[in-house]
Order: sequence, then C-alpha cells, then structure tokens
Amino acid sequence: MLLDVSFAVDSNPLPVAAEVARAAEEVGFAALWTPETGHNGFLPLTLAAEHTSRISIGTAVAIAFPRSPMVTAQIAWDLAAFSGGRFILGLGTQVKAHIERRFSTPWDAPVGRLHDYILALRAIWQSWQTGERLNYRGRFYQHTLMTPFFSPGPIEHPNVPIYIAGVNSGLAQLAGELCDGFHAHPLNSAKYTAEVIRPQIAIGAAKAERDPSACAIAGSAFVITGHDAETRERVRGFVRQQISFYGSTPSYRAVLECHGWGDIGEQLSQLAAQQRWAEMPALVTPEMEATFAIEAEPDEVGAALRERYAGLLDRIGLYIPFIPGQMDDFWRKLAADLA
Repeated sequence: MLLDVSFAVDSNPLPVAAEVARAAEEVGFAALWTPETGHNGFLPLTLAAEHTSRISIGTAVAIAFPRSPMVTAQIAWDLAAFSGGRFILGLGTQVKAHIERRFSTPWDAPVGRLHDYILALRAIWQSWQTGERLNYRGRFYQHTLMTPFFSPGPIEHPNVPIYIAGVNSGLAQLAGELCDGFHAHPLNSAKYTAEVIRPQIAIGAAKAERDPSACAIAGSAFVITGHDAETRERVRGFVRQQISFYGSTPSYRAVLECHGWGDIGEQLSQLAAQQRWAEMPALVTPEMEATFAIEAEPDEVGAALRERYAGLLDRIGLYIPFIPGQMDDFWRKLAADLA
C-alpha cells in the first residue's frame, strides 16, 4: 500500500502549502491531497507542485457539478503540465442538499451525470492534445466549440488520472468502468470494502472490459494511537465523534447496515436533525469503534494497517493531521512499513 496524506480540512492550506508539500515529500508520502470544504481544492496544488518534484498531488475531492467540465478540464490540464504529470483529478458528487442549496446547482441522476462529466473531460483533453474537432454530445453536457485561441494545446503528460469518491454501489461501478481510482469514504470497513466496494468496481470494470486492478482503491483510516493513555483517550473521543457524525448521514447508511447497525444510524440521524451533537458519540459501541478504527501502539500502526487492508486498498491515509516537524519519525516508519 502507498501512504498518502491530506491537508487539514478545517484550515486554509494556501499559507502552508509549500511547507507541507516539501515536508510530505521528504518524509516519504506517495501523494498529497487537498480537500474542498471551506477553501478551494485546486489553488494549494499549484504551490505544492512548484516546491516538490516526486510526490503526486491531487484533489480529494473537488466537487464536480458546480463547475462546467470545461472549467475543470482547464485547471486540471494546467496542473498536469506544471507538475510534470503528477496531478490526479479527484472528483466528488457531494449530496443533494449541498448541490442544490449551497451551490444552487441542479441535482439529478448524480451517477449518470458524473459518467457524462468524465467523458466530457476526456473529449476536451483529446481535442487539446490532438487538435481534433471538439464534438462531445452527452446526456447532460455538450461541448462543440473549441477554437485555437482558446485551446491550451498539447502537453507532455495528457493522460490525467481521474479518481472519484463514493460510498454506494453506483459510484463504485462507475469507478470500475471509467476511472483510474476510487476514494472510499472514511466511514468504511474491511468488510464493506471486500463485500461491496471491490465487487461493484469489478462489475463496472467488466462492463468496460477492463481489469478491475486498473482502478486503484484509496482509503482513509481512523487510528487510535499515542505514547500515553491521555493522548489515546483524546484521540478515541475524536474518532467516536467522527464515526457518529458520518453515521448520521443517510447517504452513508449502507456501511452501517452492512454490519447490522442500521438502527443506530437512524438514531444518529434523529439526533443530528435535533442538533444534539454532543449525545451522538455515546451511540458508537466498542464494536463499532473496533470496526471503523485501528488501535495500536505508534510503532505497530503499519503492521495493523497491513493486517486489515492488505489486498483491499492500494493507497491509504490516516485521519491524523500531518504537521511538519511533529511525529516525522512515526510517518517515516509508517511509510516504510506499508511499502
């Protein structure tokens, strides 16, 4: 497995992008990802590309539907060229409420729309690389005009990898059919990956007559670790909070139902609707905690991750912030252990 790292979701990565990127490459991470929550996911990657030479960089994930495929194609093309082919375009659908009410964008047939979106991206890139006429006519997107003045022209690394994020079977099948990778949601488990994600990717791959291994699976693991009991308990509280938050989202209910915890998901949703956030972690049982998180001593985390996810995930990141200069020895050992 490759060890990846992400910028923190709760802060602006722009001021620290160069520093974090240089440190992540030096420590040995395989890829550096940017989320898109309160800040733009593409901007920090320009700085990351400028200050590194080996580490892959990518969005995990950029929200697709509020952007025209042409807009996304252009920024991805520029980042692919500027990084020397190290850029990975990670796309996500988000959920209906955010698309309609936060972005004021139509929400309909998200899997079908994303399928069309990916084909549109590749048609645009093909036109830029070869000079062929742009004539993409899909169900949701039509791109039929490209003049030389507006074409960036060919680049050295035109095959921009596309990863998509998802939880349920529809997006996993789409990843297997069309994509280079699939970002599994942090609320995940070895059982759900083995019994749902991987088989659905294989179904999609078979539809396109592809090898399922052409679609890498990237996961994120909750880890409870620390050199003292106080640290471990603080981390445990955070992990339980995150599990309860994600478990309250109806779109992610299938993960809980896979383990027979659908009723707990319903209770979490009811508490979330009432904004009773502080009560939610108490519903996370020790069994749920052990299923969705790994608990190990710092020098044993790599072995624990391999034991649980070997053969299931191709890439993995931890739900622990990477801060340059802190825990560097831990991260170096973990990268080496997973490699």
